[in-house]
Amino acid sequence: MTVKKKSFRTALIAATGLILMAGALAACEDQDERKTRFGELFDDVVDQVTGQEAPVADGPVMPARLERAVPAERAIAGRLSEDARAQIANERRRIAVGSIVAKPVAVDRVQAIADIEEPQALEPVIVPAPADEDGLGEAEAADGADGVEAAPLPSPSVQAPVPPAITRNTMKSQRRIETAPQIREVQLDAQSTMFSEMDKLGLSGSVAANDSGMMVIDLFADPTQLVEGDGLGPRIAEDVDLHCPDTIDKETMNNNKVLATSCMIDLLRASGEFEYVEKDFIFDHQFARRPVNAPAPVAFGPDDTLWDLQWNFRNNGNGPLQSKGGSGFADFWSRTGITGSTDVTVAVVDTGLVMSHPDIANSPNIAPGWDMVSDPEMGNDGDGRDNDPNDPGDLCNPNVPFARDSFHGTHVAGTIGAAASNNSAGIAGGAWTVKIVPVRALGKCGGRLSDIIEAIRWAGGTVPAEDALGNEVWNENPADIINLSIGLFEICPASLQDAIDSVVERGAVVVSAAGNARLPAEFYAPGGCNNVISVAASDGRGHIAPYSNFGPEVDLLAPGGDLLRDDDGDGRPDGILSTKPSEDCYDPLTGDAIDSCNYAYEQGTSMAAPHASAALALLAAQNPDFTGAQLEATLMSALTPRETDQCSAPCAQYPGATPIPDSDGMCVRTCGAGLLNLEKLPN
Repeated sequence: MTVKKKSFRTALIAATGLILMAGALAACEDQDERKTRFGELFDDVVDQVTGQEAPVADGPVMPARLERAVPAERAIAGRLSEDARAQIANERRRIAVGSIVAKPVAVDRVQAIADIEEPQALEPVIVPAPADEDGLGEAEAADGADGVEAAPLPSPSVQAPVPPAITRNTMKSQRRIETAPQIREVQLDAQSTMFSEMDKLGLSGSVAANDSGMMVIDLFADPTQLVEGDGLGPRIAEDVDLHCPDTIDKETMNNNKVLATSCMIDLLRASGEFEYVEKDFIFDHQFARRPVNAPAPVAFGPDDTLWDLQWNFRNNGNGPLQSKGGSGFADFWSRTGITGSTDVTVAVVDTGLVMSHPDIANSPNIAPGWDMVSDPEMGNDGDGRDNDPNDPGDLCNPNVPFARDSFHGTHVAGTIGAAASNNSAGIAGGAWTVKIVPVRALGKCGGRLSDIIEAIRWAGGTVPAEDALGNEVWNENPADIINLSIGLFEICPASLQDAIDSVVERGAVVVSAAGNARLPAEFYAPGGCNNVISVAASDGRGHIAPYSNFGPEVDLLAPGGDLLRDDDGDGRPDGILSTKPSEDCYDPLTGDAIDSCNYAYEQGTSMAAPHASAALALLAAQNPDFTGAQLEATLMSALTPRETDQCSAPCAQYPGATPIPDSDGMCVRTCGAGLLNLEKLPN
């Protein structure tokens, strides 16, 4: 039986204990198969090499409007690079040592019973069962043709319930859930098991339970110990596969915290009481890291609003004010007259926002957000979770040459619409009018899986956060779209998939960066998770970018940029320009150095995903009654197909790509159904 990636949104699920158990077994088998392939691929990753020469530009273009801006306002960061040694994403997984994410099996059973006891009101309809010449019903014949086992059809006299049409806004209003008392009882029982297993290992720790049923274990007394000059020191370590010894030495457990974490996971899994028990992985933002050797200064020529630098939003083509890699936003704005809506909300789960940025401080598009980083050291702001999603910086190890704060979330949100657009200053976002809810889940040295899961659920409006007094704080602007420009070199963790499923089920659309590791996206999370729109990155030609992940899990290409190229010959790098406090800047008119600025070119699938999120925001403004599934289907109709050569590359550089027959070592990097192009949409 083939289970299709997007079937979750359209299937009606019968919630019973047997079905839950069968689904869990099938998921485990699929997970085991993927992990086997993941292991086979892992060894091929380390020696990957990027090699691509930057074409020679014809010369810089200087828009006349540039002269009207003072240098401080037109200054930008990010130069055209001739160094092809661009770094890709971290190839080694990292974990929060001593932190474990788990969910008791009984939680879903309790929820299933509650759903059955309180069924939704459904309109009865008559379902006919016509027979064809072979005596089969139409549905049976269609299913049989696909090799999928067909469900028995009701007789013509049976009334079968079908769900009423539920709009996206109606689903948003129904997202808040009350935690059943039975779930709290289940969590208390699970907590007893957790403490019992800790005692066997001679460990101490704490257990936190949340409204979704998930639980987080923190072993050891000081979960945030910081080592001077070395990021988060022993609290973050490279993930290694360790197995608990048959004889448990409690002294060894306390001295080897990575081994103790693995042993605790093994014991909890063996108990059979948990749907999943997994490490608290550390996710990274998905900038494609640039070379550390900067080239000589080059003068570039944007105008004062920097719009002329944003090739990514131009119409697709070779003519004036067009770009081969353009995504057609300009056409959509002018043709439909729609630039967004205040009724549409996009949540950006990322590093937070620099609220003092001049293009954001005065923007009407920012809605209240939340800081979901629980570890004060990772938060880098002196506290844990609170209502302040401001980004104080995420520099992990200041001893690393050229390491700086990324301000990643600010760059991502600026592309979607956090920046005030059409205001004669700075850059334009894809959606000029929109509600951006910043949800901070990544901080110093990355973001914990457990924090990211809570951030997704809060952003979707399905669970509350807590303030300092323990009061519930709900997201008053539950997201229509959730942008995840984050990544982890790991098959989608079950806990992350659970969180994604929960918000999608209630009407949200989740958009994810496919990842920057030049690998099949199925081995990257959340880009390889189910029920996400997985976005690979394209360059200024509309070709898949050299750093981008690929594969069947990728849904579409969108502009992610390539700082090594200048395919339109304008003297500027083909990166994505957006909001970001930066250093080592320059006046694009004179080439003079400027210490700091507020805009920068970046590249990565992190830059591609917000293009899809911005496009969805425009479609939601145009079609306010559309469901999440309808928005996704409309987005997928706004694509320009790619030719094989636009998504191919040398096989030696891309483990897991598909060889092209009769080619000289070339492989296809499957890059989705096409390049985002809003010009394809009818009026």
